Amino acid sequence: MIVTILANSLVVFFISVGLIFIIVTAIGLYRLPDLYTRAHAASKSATLGVMCILIGVFFHFWLIEGHFNARILLGVLFIFITGPVGGHIMSRSSYIAGVKPWKGTVHDDLKEEINRMKKEQGIK
Repeated sequence: MIVTILANSLVVFFISVGLIFIIVTAIGLYRLPDLYTRAHAASKSATLGVMCILIGVFFHFWLIEGHFNARILLGVLFIFITGPVGGHIMSRSSYIAGVKPWKGTVHDDLKEEINRMKKEQGIK
């Protein structure tokens, strides 16, 4: 009985933490000023939220149902790798396509690198 209570507590903890991260993602997508900060919110906190929920589901099936499901762990690994990388690639391609950052942006680290790459390739 104590083991069941602890297992349920662990499942509820991970799913609750995942839900909090997903709520933070939704608030960030609504409140943040430009594409780049929104992409950051979507790629980082949504990834953590989905990963926590999947870990909670994994613990539910493993500890309560008695079924070890490696596919859920592979899903966590896949999301851990692809979520932030996808956000980075979309932000970088948006920058190269000319989407301007928010007017309150203090420093643009990518501008020098893009100019250097264009200069090397002979692109104006």
